[in-house]
Amino acid sequence: MADHFPASDPLTIQRKVVIAACFGTFLEWYDFLTFASLATYFSTLFFPQDNPVAALLASLATFGMGMLVRPLGAALFGSLGDKYGRRPVFIATIVLMGLATFTVGLLPTYAQVGMLAPALLLVLRLLQGFSVGGEIGGAAVYLTEHAPDNKRGVYTSVLQLMGPLGILVSTLQIVLLQSLLSAGDFQAWGWRVPFLLSIVLLLVSIRSRVNMYESPVFLHLREKHDLSRTPLRECLSNPHTLGRMALLFFCVSAGGSLLFFASQVYANVYLKSVVRLAPQTASSLVMLSTLVLFPLTVYFGWLSDRIGRRPVLLAGLLLGSLAILPVFKGLMHYGNPALERFNREVPVVVSGLSCSYDPFTAPHNNCERNQQLLAGLGVSYTLDPARESGVTLVHVGKSVVAGYQPELLMEMLKAEGWTELAEPLQTDLPMIFLLLLIPVVAVGLVTGPQTAMLAELFPARTRYTAVALSHNLSAGWIGGLSPFMITLLSVEAGNALSGIWYPAALLAAAFVIGLIFLPETRNVSLED
Repeated sequence: MADHFPASDPLTIQRKVVIAACFGTFLEWYDFLTFASLATYFSTLFFPQDNPVAALLASLATFGMGMLVRPLGAALFGSLGDKYGRRPVFIATIVLMGLATFTVGLLPTYAQVGMLAPALLLVLRLLQGFSVGGEIGGAAVYLTEHAPDNKRGVYTSVLQLMGPLGILVSTLQIVLLQSLLSAGDFQAWGWRVPFLLSIVLLLVSIRSRVNMYESPVFLHLREKHDLSRTPLRECLSNPHTLGRMALLFFCVSAGGSLLFFASQVYANVYLKSVVRLAPQTASSLVMLSTLVLFPLTVYFGWLSDRIGRRPVLLAGLLLGSLAILPVFKGLMHYGNPALERFNREVPVVVSGLSCSYDPFTAPHNNCERNQQLLAGLGVSYTLDPARESGVTLVHVGKSVVAGYQPELLMEMLKAEGWTELAEPLQTDLPMIFLLLLIPVVAVGLVTGPQTAMLAELFPARTRYTAVALSHNLSAGWIGGLSPFMITLLSVEAGNALSGIWYPAALLAAAFVIGLIFLPETRNVSLED
């Protein structure tokens, strides 16, 4: 396939460019999120079961390793994309990701080959994360460099829909398989199906990417003999580029990843584990709100072409920082008013020695076991220094239970008004849906203009490297750590809402940084 465009039919060229970029990015997200969805199954399939908690943590750590190597992939593939072209790098990243994902479906389990199983799983996960580092960010550059100058926002906004679409397709496929297969069959072989089916998506994606056209901006640089020989070094040594990378890290990419996690991932977890809605109800509500995100993202991308990227993106950061805490409070108020009233009116106090429960390790004593139980039940509690005897006590109103007696403790909670599941007659589903739409609007405001802005912030010579590296660092270190930080802060405070201050504070900081430093990029030339 020649690098240069044919002389006619620009609409056909643009359509091929959009399909190639978006379909490949969808496959990357589908592969990445399928692994995340099945991480709990991997704990029993690929790790020794002497300690189930440790096995689960090892499985989650394996997933996290994929996030950690994303910046390494971004540095390598970004440099290659700036030196040799966007097109060959895109083909390489999708082949690497697709083959790694397909091979996961062929892996032997721990019962078959012992410790070789988790070692192979870790290698494949590292390859997945490595390839995602080259894909995410690079696709934004490629699509933006092909976009019409006055329609970059709306033209590139569709790329941001691939993350939500990947979540929906991956989740629906797993739910369908679990409904069609018995629990035993899914555990034995059904979990392999999503990975094996990815080969079909891979073949389609490879075909679309082989037929891609090289970026006109890159071709122009090559014709002028103005390509960078060391893109990464040039990025890090240029104060202007380095400052823009910091701006992307702390403001644009941080805001988008935090809002996406809060509205698409944590909202589902919160509704199930804290508000205590039925899992199917919670998932359905979040999926419906996700569908609304699709037209909103495109609309805000179009709006950024009319009034500018800066005001649209800053509006999203401001809305997110102001609304995220009230939204999650409202989800409890309208989802489970009985539990809200219980947490407000019934004091629950835990006392004992070494009450320092960490949700990412197994509890070590009775005090920590009680903390784990209460956190899992959505019950707010406070910690009190241990008495001299050192006996663990849990006060629920005027009642007291000593040591760790989960059944007795739950009976005491129920006697004071706690309910194991939200009462359907008291749950206001329309209000919950409307509340979920607020962070979705914030996500759309940020991600609509985000793709175009990622590319518009940087010079053409080092654009791929600068975008991929700073965006993947932010997604991994800020967005990727947000589940850990929210969970840790919530457990430390004994209140599920306490962790929400973490994304709220970071979004507020991103808004202030953007208000002071973020330039308007709508009409900049991509050739410079």
